[in-house]
Amino acid sequence: MKLLSAVLLTCCLTPHVAHAQAETPDMALMQINPSTVKDSIDRGIRHIRLGHDRETGRYGTGVEDTATVLIALANSPRQYRLQDGPYISHAVDFLLGQRQDSGLIHDASATSVTDQVHQSLLTAYAFEAIAMPGYFGTLATEREALLAKAKTSAGPAYQGLYDQAHATGGPLLGAALAAVLGSQSNDGAYGASLAIGGQARLIMRLTDAWNVLRKSEVAAPSEVISLPGYTTKSRAEALTSMKRGANYLVDEAMIAPGRWGVMGHADPGITAMVLGGLVALPTPRGDAVDQAIDAGIEWLLTMQHEDGSIHGGQLPNYVTSAAVMAMAGLNRPELASAIGRARGFLTLLQADEGEGYGPDDAHYGGVGYGDDERPDLSNLQMAIEALAAAGATKDDPAMKKALLFLERTQNRKESNDTSFEDGKGKIVSGDDGGAAYMPGDSKAGFVTLQDGTRIPQSYGSMTFALLKSYLLAGLTKDDARVAAAYGWIQKNYTLDKNPGFEASSDPGAAYQGLFYYFLAMSRALELFDNDLVVTPDGQEHDWRSEMSGRLASMQLPDGSWVNRNSQRWYEGNPTLATAYALQCLGPIVKVKSAR
Repeated sequence: MKLLSAVLLTCCLTPHVAHAQAETPDMALMQINPSTVKDSIDRGIRHIRLGHDRETGRYGTGVEDTATVLIALANSPRQYRLQDGPYISHAVDFLLGQRQDSGLIHDASATSVTDQVHQSLLTAYAFEAIAMPGYFGTLATEREALLAKAKTSAGPAYQGLYDQAHATGGPLLGAALAAVLGSQSNDGAYGASLAIGGQARLIMRLTDAWNVLRKSEVAAPSEVISLPGYTTKSRAEALTSMKRGANYLVDEAMIAPGRWGVMGHADPGITAMVLGGLVALPTPRGDAVDQAIDAGIEWLLTMQHEDGSIHGGQLPNYVTSAAVMAMAGLNRPELASAIGRARGFLTLLQADEGEGYGPDDAHYGGVGYGDDERPDLSNLQMAIEALAAAGATKDDPAMKKALLFLERTQNRKESNDTSFEDGKGKIVSGDDGGAAYMPGDSKAGFVTLQDGTRIPQSYGSMTFALLKSYLLAGLTKDDARVAAAYGWIQKNYTLDKNPGFEASSDPGAAYQGLFYYFLAMSRALELFDNDLVVTPDGQEHDWRSEMSGRLASMQLPDGSWVNRNSQRWYEGNPTLATAYALQCLGPIVKVKSAR
């Protein structure tokens, strides 16, 4: 705590030093990965978010804290915006409600003109930032009126007060950055004595540091290695591939009994995914595999928190969902209590009335990572599958709420009326039946119409995630939403890449998360229960045999798999890629054994 206080005091008193460091980052700074800073910011924002007064819309003590929080959220790596949820829109409403008779926006207790103008300038900055990359509509009018009134009230002192309101103190760098990151507590706070406004200002400086780190990275061009050709494989051949993969995980990748991870460090998320892969192996699995499963489940249970979540401090939704699916796959009565508690956590994590969302909010019914405050289809599909594995049916309220979010990720105008303004123009739904990453946004970019309107690009992994989630939430094959998603899949069916990234300037984009794509495909098509996928050219594809062949062609001599074109999302780690492959093959082997 003393070290953190000293760092903060030094940085606040000498911002010019921090700016000088930004030009020539030192070696200590270069040892810090930008993703580490981003993860820390996510957890810090989660801590701040939990301090939001939903009744008043206020953060902290009033106008200054609320405006500062909005600025921090808007400028953070995830760039939160007005449409992201009530934790932003209600805060804006609070600020608008603090307009005084003078026309300035400030706390009623602010008596000096300096304080009144300072709070008004912070509010004007918040209005601009929260609607970036360009502000629009009511907030634009409010901002201009507020700036004009502040300038009149402050007189000659206006420019100094304006500069002060916009100052962050510069990026935390080097040892200072390392100290702050190391000080973060499990609940995301940076120091127990730092109030919410101070937490927000610190997040601004961490964001500045993240930007410095990102600029210092030299992005190497993607070098795509064509996937090997393949032939279809039988159920017996798929089972052989699974056994070789399981042997690799148990004999070569296991760090300690029942624990897997990265570079010798056990990780609960990777462990949960590995367990899901091993559990997918048909019985009898062999003593070594069964012992590894037992040890892994035992370790994950030690990581279950009071709220039912299962994780080691990061990605609570993903890790909890993966753990639930692994445990549910064992069908052991003694695990029912742990699964039930985890199900309760996943339900609580959903963006709904409990957090101030209503059905009209774009993110209503969604689930995010658990610490980033922004739901997406990738996280939601994990949660839905885990809830279904834990016993939730189509009548479960969580499933019904999820359907609204699912519809808003699908490019289908009849069921998706999502429309955003973001300063660059309007974002609306397309009509090809595929799915994007979240309402109004896509990892594959946008399709731009002649009038400038943009449509989130549909792509493979999310469309399979949508199809799977629709079916788990109780929709049937003849439902128009399901039919539209399957229609996109028929038109874009491939096992050579993740389709939908054709317009990307990065040739490796379609290979990022390739095993994730294969897993989404396997689970979705298993649920859809068609033996063949018929493409528009009339070709009939036995997807099970083709998936088996594709994975067999990519399996390495030691039994593992790895994504050679992209290490993103840890698929360059053979442990995780192998876990994905086993889970892909599990439904194929299971289904074929019954036919």
